[in-house]
Parts: sequence; C-alpha cells; structure tokens
Amino acid sequence: MSDDHTWQAIGSYGSHLKEVAPTANIDRLADEGILLKNVFCTNSICTPSRATILSGQYSHKNGVLTLADNWNRDHQPNLAVEMQKAGYETAIIGKWHLHSEPVGFDYYKVLPGQGLYFNPLLKEKGKPWKDANQGGEVHEGHSSDVIGNETLDWLREKRIGDKPFFLMCHFKAPHGLWEYAPRFKDLYSETEIPEPHSLFEDNSDRSDGSRNFGSTVVPTNQIRNRVSRMQSKIWPNGALNISGMNEKEQTRAAYQRYLKDYLRCVAGIDENVGRILDYLDQAGLTQDTLVVYTSDQGMMLGEHDRVDKRWAFEESMRMPFIVRYPKEINANSINKDIINNTDFAPSLLDYAGVKAPSEMQGQSFRRNLAGKTPRNWRRETYYRYWMHRAHHDTPAHYALRTERYKLIFYYGLPLHPTLNAIAANKTEVVTEANMHMISSWDISKAKPTPAGLELYDLEKDPYEQQNVY
Repeated sequence: MSDDHTWQAIGSYGSHLKEVAPTANIDRLADEGILLKNVFCTNSICTPSRATILSGQYSHKNGVLTLADNWNRDHQPNLAVEMQKAGYETAIIGKWHLHSEPVGFDYYKVLPGQGLYFNPLLKEKGKPWKDANQGGEVHEGHSSDVIGNETLDWLREKRIGDKPFFLMCHFKAPHGLWEYAPRFKDLYSETEIPEPHSLFEDNSDRSDGSRNFGSTVVPTNQIRNRVSRMQSKIWPNGALNISGMNEKEQTRAAYQRYLKDYLRCVAGIDENVGRILDYLDQAGLTQDTLVVYTSDQGMMLGEHDRVDKRWAFEESMRMPFIVRYPKEINANSINKDIINNTDFAPSLLDYAGVKAPSEMQGQSFRRNLAGKTPRNWRRETYYRYWMHRAHHDTPAHYALRTERYKLIFYYGLPLHPTLNAIAANKTEVVTEANMHMISSWDISKAKPTPAGLELYDLEKDPYEQQNVY
C-alpha cells in the first residue's frame, strides 16, 4: 500500500497520464490479475482510512474521524489480530500512521508519524515504543528503497519458511512534499505532462459550500495555493521560478512541477513493487500468494484546480485496487462493483479461510472477483470528511455515490468534540492527545462555512463539472 497514490497515476487505469507515466510493475499485477475500477474510500485522509482498512468499520464506528484520533486497538476488530489468531505470521513494514503501537503483528518496523523521505527512522518491535511520532533508528537511503529493502529482508531472512504469512508493505510515497530519489531527477525533464480537463474549470456551478475553499494550484487562492508554496527557498528540490509569468502561466508551471515530482515518487514505488514481485517468482511463491496493490486514498492531481485528497470528488475518494491470485482470479480481468475500504479486512480474511468478526461492517468481495457478484451487493457507497477546514481548508461534508449519481452535502460545521472546542476557543476541554491538532490549526478556520448541496450525473458528466442540484 502506498500513501496518496491515486488511480490516475497508474497506467492500467487508462487516465490522461497513461502514455507519459507508465507503471510497468504495478501494471504487471493488473495484467496477471484483476483491476477494480470502483473502490472507494469512506473518509479520504490517511489515519482514518488506515483505521478503516484494519477494522473493517466506518470512521464513526471505529472512532478515528480525524488525523488526531486514537484507534482503540483493544476494543475494535483488527485484521492483523484475526490473521495472527488463525496461525498466520504477521508483519507490517513502512508507514503506520496510527497513534497506538501496532498490535496483531509478530514483527513490525514502521515509520514514526509521517516519516522522512530520506534516511528515515524506523521503529522496530521489541524496542520501547513510547510515542507514535518519535523514536526509531536511522536507515540510510530513500524511504521507498528502505521500505522495499526491509520488506525483502523480512521475506528472505525473518519469516518462518513453512508458515503462511500476512505482510503489509506500506510506502510513504507519493505523499507530499514529493521528495523523489536522486536517480529520478531527470525523469520527465523533457516531458510535458498532460493537464486534466478541469485544471482551469469554471466553478460557477459549484455550491457556496465548496466554491471558494480548498488547496489549489492557481495563485489567486490566498489561503493555500501551490504557486505560492513552491516559491519558498526551502521547497524540496528547489524553488519554482515564476518571474515574468501571468497567472495562467504560473498555474501551468506549478502544475508541471507538482506532477513531475509526484510521478518521480511513483516511479520509485513501481521499481520496488517490481523487486518484491521478482522475489515471489524466484522463491516459488507466486502461485500461492495473494498480492494486493492499493493506496490509503486517491489524490487530486490538479483536477478542479485542487492539490489534495479530502474531497468527495472521484479523484480523491476512488482508490486504486489491484489483486493477483492465480489460483482463483483470472488474468487481465476487470471488476466494476461498488466496493469500499470497510470491505478490505473481511475480504482478506475470507481468502485466508478466516471468519470475519461480526463487528466488521464491510463485506467480503471474494465472490465478486471470481465473477460471481452476489445479487444483494451494494449499489452505493457512503463518504464523510470530518476535518472541517483543517490544514487544506476543505469544509466538512457527506456524500453518497451510486453507480450513476453522486450527492454531496457540505454541512460546513466542525461536528467533532475537538473541533467544536477549537471553534469555541475552549482549549481547556481538549485532550492532551489532540493538542498537536491545535498547534497546526488556525482556530478561526474551524468556524462554520456556508452549507451547500451538489449533485453530479457521472454518466453524462464523468469529470464532475456540472452541478445539477
């Protein structure tokens, strides 16, 4: 699993980036397995999505609504715990991004907090945990290579050879601020990256609830825009030079820089995925191993002039999901059923022959991938983003997405105990565990914003540019 690796940046999904930025090794999985086209996140932000993937529960059920919330690991269903109880050797390597120490894993070696791109710290099981955001030992190199190396080391040297295993390899990339490995410096240097349909869209159809909010590419957004941020002298890989450019030229220059840095990070992931797949071949494990490639959510790559996840737009809430399992899944196949990340844990448990706990809210899609979708399979998926205006100025909202339509309600309120306390400036009632949220939050931004409804006909308007509500 990667972080913020959106489906548009995977060749098999056939987006406008397919020809200029192929992903040969990830595409190999799709060629040898199944590509899922309608997998959705239920809360498009890192920590909540990861909690949902492990618990099989929606955010309001598992309690991880925001980046600051603790997952109550001792009182929630846990994919890793169930695998471990069933006799699987369990391990997680790379990004964890939950506040409590990993449980259910026989072995872990994880990044503290967000983690570093270069010479990352890794916290290993058996050593003092103390705090989720600190500690660990330095591992030299780029994080994607370090995580790839540690994954291969576990497969070759640390696992018990005759025992079934459940391994989660979690890359930090391509999360911002997109620091790629030096070997990719010249990749795309002579390439013009195609722009999405909606980079310069007319947003007059949008509701008051969304129109003037969010992290944009275009420099006219005074709260947070990519043009202004990229001019910083400390911007990774050097400041963006926009001297003599008009606004449209500045936007195009920032878009090119953003996409090239992002796609260079993706190239590093793809290389390491290839190394892992090659090892499975060499070790004779390919036929018996179910391999999944996914991300914790999607990402806006300039669509709707946005640089973020969080939103209920397709580019943000849709997740890439590719599965290879030669024993049961036909090569080069496609599934279009509506699936969401509450379904991941029940499905993986099903493949492992383990009954999912009744507290898990998702459903196994194993039959779907075999071409036998149950008649009563869901026709819609639910979405909710809670972190009202935090960090990227995105208002809180609900969404319901069916096969054809998407309805979004921007309710514009900080409906969360911590957020309400911040909005009311009642910091004395905020728990110590959530203090880091306050330190990175402009209290005034937690105030209510206009409500708004938006309805999109995805059949007629796949790029969600015409609000028909």
